[in-house]
Amino acid sequence: MKKTILTLLAAITLTLNANAQNWNMVITKSDGTTIRVATSDINKITYMDMPEYLPDQNADQVIIKEIYNGGCKADDGKNFQYDKSIVLYNNCSQQAVINNLCIGQVTPANSNSKNDNYGEDGKLVYDSEGFHPIWQGYWYYPYSLTIEPYSQVVININGAIDNTQTVTNSINYANPDYYCFYDPENGLTNTNYYPTPSSVIPTSHYWKCKFVAMGNAWAYSVSSPATILFQIQDSDASSWGDDANNVWYPGGVESAAMICLKVPTAWILDGVEIYNAAKMDDNTKRLTAEIDGGYVKLTNYLGHTVYRNVDKEATEALTENAGKLVYNYALGVDDSTDPSGIDAEASMKNGAHIIFSDTNNSTADFHERQQSSLK
Repeated sequence: MKKTILTLLAAITLTLNANAQNWNMVITKSDGTTIRVATSDINKITYMDMPEYLPDQNADQVIIKEIYNGGCKADDGKNFQYDKSIVLYNNCSQQAVINNLCIGQVTPANSNSKNDNYGEDGKLVYDSEGFHPIWQGYWYYPYSLTIEPYSQVVININGAIDNTQTVTNSINYANPDYYCFYDPENGLTNTNYYPTPSSVIPTSHYWKCKFVAMGNAWAYSVSSPATILFQIQDSDASSWGDDANNVWYPGGVESAAMICLKVPTAWILDGVEIYNAAKMDDNTKRLTAEIDGGYVKLTNYLGHTVYRNVDKEATEALTENAGKLVYNYALGVDDSTDPSGIDAEASMKNGAHIIFSDTNNSTADFHERQQSSLK
């Protein structure tokens, strides 16, 4: 009905435009404000389906289920990394809705890089100040994100296409249910990272970026990012990053290449500290104990992911899971595996509802997985 009315309005407007150049079109927004446009300035009116605004609910139940950042081997044996993704999950039995949802990575980008954010007391200097510094800016979803109970949302970071057409070991993201990072209008124009998304992905599933760094790509670590999922509370996600009061520099040294933004720790819904498995002697924590008291190791360029463990007791307690849980999970890497023994993906395909472990400690909550669950 709404589309029909808008189409009729467009037809009337264009007719008026042709016959009376001094007419104005007045659009009243939901907040009561109006936009006045001269009909002589209107060439075409297009109706677009956009997600409806919904109030927040159960935002604190949305967690990071899986991170695939380490890349894989291309068919010629070279390293390939332009196919990263994050999977979010609603860990409860009720629908979750989040507005102003954002994703960022805490500085430094790699766990084994020099970390200038420790004080003489051996603690992260921003811990006592109640924030986490994210490098380069952040990605945000410009609408209300809805996740159904015990369901997931796949967000492509780089390469929102069917990558398997050129790299057999990669992932096919050409799926209308998937979301992606794509914002060339704000300077993210590197087509290695951001080829034009598959046509099956709706444009309403595109995440936008508040990019404050140098270059033409948001460089998400291929070895060991410290990722946070957060919800901006005091302003709109599209403008929060413009506030100069939010700017912060590692070690107090101003540098355009190292500019960070201060995300209040109270805004963070979830965080995952990934350590470079090949540099264990050099890794340092970036997330405070309040967000993530541990870490999970990752070996990159093997197609591995970090994947959340199942809360065995809580999942088995769901009466609807009777006869649906699949055990003998075997996709861990070496001594890193899911201690529950439950194969979450196989169980979900069997109709089970999974409750994942969420203790704010990645050592207990995550393991390294042999391959992405999206394959």
